Amino acid sequence: MKKSILQNVVWKEGKYYVAQCLNVDVSSFGETREEALTNLDEALNLYFEDTQHDDIQQVQNPEIVSISVKYA
Repeated sequence: MKKSILQNVVWKEGKYYVAQCLNVDVSSFGETREEALTNLDEALNLYFEDTQHDDIQQVQNPEIVSISVKYA
């Protein structure tokens, strides 16, 4: 069994918290930060449950950067 440390971000969106894994395309949400992270942990366990994923992208020291865009 392999073990990886995954990088995650959490933010508040409306009345919910969203938790997203930066290493793989998995996210979840909850009414509290802790619930969102617990739900993300469950989603990640289901994601890795039945298949081998050797394509885990390593994310070192992620940084939040704002970019201004114009759109119609």
